[in-house]
Amino acid sequence: MNTANWLGVLIRFVVSALVLMVVSWLSPGFVVRGGFVGALIAAVVIAVLGYVVEALLGERVSPHSRGLVGFITAAVVIYLAQFIIPNLLSVNIVGALIAAFIIGLIDAVVPTVLR
Repeated sequence: MNTANWLGVLIRFVVSALVLMVVSWLSPGFVVRGGFVGALIAAVVIAVLGYVVEALLGERVSPHSRGLVGFITAAVVIYLAQFIIPNLLSVNIVGALIAAFIIGLIDAVVPTVLR
């Protein structure tokens, strides 16, 4: 992987961490602790979980498909991430649904390809 690719990956995770911080502020039941570093770690964990779920179940469950299945999958991934990093992320079911919705709205404005 060349320098430009690494820079693109870094920018995507920084923007994703900022989005998680905004979602934490907007969404009841979704709390990111540890400031920006905590949000950055949460963004990496959520991305890895999303990748694993998509690899196991196929692209049909991808949050990028914008369907109900993708939305529910994103909420489940967000909910499960708290069990991997319990000191940095606290989410209830309603919070995961709201967070998935807000992230979907932000993703519609700032597509993942650009992040």
